[in-house]
Amino acid sequence: MGLNETIQKMTSDTQFAGTRFAPVILAGGSGTRFWPRSRKSRAKQVLALDGERTMIQQTLERLLPIADAGDVWVVTNDLLAEVICAQLPEVPKAHVLREPAARNTAPACALAAFLLEKSEPDTVIGIFPSDHVVKDGPRFIEVLQAGIKLAAQGETIVVLGVTPTRAETGYGYIEVGDVVSGGDTDSLIARRVRRFTEKPEKAKAEEFVAAGNFAWNGGIFLWSVRTFTAAIREHCPAMAPLLEKIAAAYGTPEFDAVFAEAYPACENISVDYAVLEPRSKKGEADSGIICLPGDFGWNDLGSWSALHEHHMAMPEYCNQKDANVVQAASDVVIESRGNYVFAPGMAVALVGVEDLVIVQTEDALLITTKAQCQDVGKVVKRLVDTGRVALT
Repeated sequence: MGLNETIQKMTSDTQFAGTRFAPVILAGGSGTRFWPRSRKSRAKQVLALDGERTMIQQTLERLLPIADAGDVWVVTNDLLAEVICAQLPEVPKAHVLREPAARNTAPACALAAFLLEKSEPDTVIGIFPSDHVVKDGPRFIEVLQAGIKLAAQGETIVVLGVTPTRAETGYGYIEVGDVVSGGDTDSLIARRVRRFTEKPEKAKAEEFVAAGNFAWNGGIFLWSVRTFTAAIREHCPAMAPLLEKIAAAYGTPEFDAVFAEAYPACENISVDYAVLEPRSKKGEADSGIICLPGDFGWNDLGSWSALHEHHMAMPEYCNQKDANVVQAASDVVIESRGNYVFAPGMAVALVGVEDLVIVQTEDALLITTKAQCQDVGKVVKRLVDTGRVALT
C-alpha cells in the first residue's frame, strides 16, 4: 500500500492507535495590523472578529474533536495570559506559558516540545496560530488526522500548504515536489517539500502562483516531540541547552526565575528560518518534510482587507450588491463600494467612496485604504516612537 493510500485509510480510522496529540497554540502576537481594535492587552487573538467567539476560542474549539483540552498548551505573554485563561477555562493554567520576552516562533514552538520530552517523547505536537480562520471544520480534522499519523512515523515533519488564490506577498510559500507514493489521486495527496520562501516580492510571488507547485505556508506544523527537539539540537545548537534548562525547572519553585533568565537568551528567530529552511536544504528526498493540502477554507485574517474579504462571503456582514461591510448602529450608503467600516453604536454614512477601511474605537479612529492597510502596524510604531504608548 502506497503512502497516499495509507493516508486515506488513516482518515477513516476513529482512533489514533495510542498516539498522543498535544496542540500548541501560539498567542503571543500583538496584532498591530488590527489597530485600533487590537492593543497590547487585547490583541487580535482575544477579539471576536469573526462571530461571537474570540479567535483563540475558535482555535481551541476546532481542535477539541481530536484533542483533549488537558493536552493543549498556549504560549503567550503577561499582558494576555489572564484574558486567555478566562477565555479558555478548559486548558490547564499551568499549560498557559507566559514568555518573559518575545522571541518569535522557533523558541515558542520548541518550548512545549522540551517540556514534554522526558515524559512523552513520542507525543505528536501540532503548532497552531491563535488568530486564523477555518471554514470547513470536518475537512480540517480529516487533514489533521492524516498529518498526526504521518508525524508519528520516523522523523517526519508535516506542514499544511494552502493553494494560493493570488500573488500574496505577506505569506511564506512552500514549493512542493513529488507525490510521496505512486498511488492514484486521493482526497489527500502528500507531496515532498523542496523549499520554503518567506514573503517574496510581488514578481516572485506571481511566478510562484503561475508555476502551480507552490502553496502558502499556513503556519500549521506537525511533528513528534522527539523529532522536533532533535531538529532544534541540530539546527539551533545554542538554543537547545537553554530550553533544556527551562524544562528541567518546570514544576519546581525555581521555574519562573529560570524561565525569565534563560528564555530571553534564545535566538529571536522564526521556526521557518530556524528549522524548516535548513532541513529542506537536505533535499526533498532526505529532508523528511511532507506537505498536506490545507484545503479547509483557511484565512489568516492578517489585515483589515483580509477581514473584509472574509466577511464578503457572510451575508450577515456584507451587502453583496455593493461589497460594503458596515458594522454600525445604522448606515446610509450612496454610490459607495468595497468599504469596510467598524463603528459600533454610530450612524455611518458612506457617500461616493470606494475601498476604504474605517475603524472607530472609544479613543481612536483609523482611516485608510484596503491597499494600504498592511501598513497599519507602522501607526503603532509611530505612536510608540512619539511617546503615545497609551494608544497602543
